[in-house]
Amino acid sequence: MVLVALWGTSFMFTAISVATVDPVAVVFYRLGLGAVVLSLVIYARGDSFPLEWGAWGGFLVMAIAGNALPFFLISWGQQTVDSGVAGMIMAIMPLLTMVFAHYFVEGETLNRYKLIGFTLGITGVTLLLGPVFGGGGREFWSGLAIFTAATCYAVNAILIKRLPRFSPMVGACGVLIMASLIMFPVWLIFAPENNNISQDSMFSVVWLGIGPTGIATIVLFAVIERAGPTFLSTINYLIPVVAFLCGAWLLSEPVTWLHFVALLAILGGIAVTRIRLPLALR
Repeated sequence: MVLVALWGTSFMFTAISVATVDPVAVVFYRLGLGAVVLSLVIYARGDSFPLEWGAWGGFLVMAIAGNALPFFLISWGQQTVDSGVAGMIMAIMPLLTMVFAHYFVEGETLNRYKLIGFTLGITGVTLLLGPVFGGGGREFWSGLAIFTAATCYAVNAILIKRLPRFSPMVGACGVLIMASLIMFPVWLIFAPENNNISQDSMFSVVWLGIGPTGIATIVLFAVIERAGPTFLSTINYLIPVVAFLCGAWLLSEPVTWLHFVALLAILGGIAVTRIRLPLALR
C-alpha cells in the first residue's frame, strides 16, 4: 500500500511540479534526490559499488530507458495531459512488457488470455488517447510522449532480465546515479532560468525525489524480498486507480464516463493476463 500511495500519487505531484518548474529541471532534481537517498542507504548497509566498466555501462543503458527518458516524457506530457489520464496510460506498461518478453525472454510465451488482455488494455488506452489525439497539436504529442514513457519502462523491464545482475539496491542506486549524470548537462543547457517557482511546485519536486524515487525503491526491494515479484505485480491494479482519483478529487480534473470505461478496460486486460492455462494447453 505504501508503494501504491507513492507511485499512484506521483502523477499528481508531477502535475503540480510542472506548473511552474521546467520538465528538465523536475527530472534532474528528482533523479538527484533519489540518488542521494539510495546512496545514504548503501553507505549505511556497508555495501559497495562494482568497479567494472561493463557494470556501469549496464547502469547507463537502464538509466536512459528506465529513468531519464521516461521521467522527462511524463513530466513534459503532463504539462497538457491530466495526471489521472497519464496514470491510466502508464498502466499499459505490464501489458507491453508481456508482449516484449514473448520475443526477448526465454520461457515467456504469449497465449490467448494474454492476447485478449493486451487487446483490452490497448482498447482502454485508445479510449483515453482518442480525444487527446483528436485535438492535435501539443496535446497529441503529449499523449504520445506518455505512451512512449510506458514503452520505455517495458523495454527497461526486459533489459533488467537480460543484463548482468547485481545486488538490487546497489543496482538501483547505480542506475539513479548514472541517470543524474546524464541529466546534469541537459539541465545546465536546456532548463530555463526561473525565479517564479511556486512553493507547491518546489515541495512537489523535492517529494518526487525523496518519496516516489528514493523511498519507493527501498520499499520495492523489501516487498520483493519478503513476498516475491508475483505479489508485487498486483499493485498494477491499484496505481492507475489512485492516480485517477487523486487527479479528479484533489486537482479537480474533469471526469467523464469514457475515463471509467477506459480504466475498467485496462484493469480488465491486466486481470485476464493473470489467467493461467492448464499445462496441457500451453
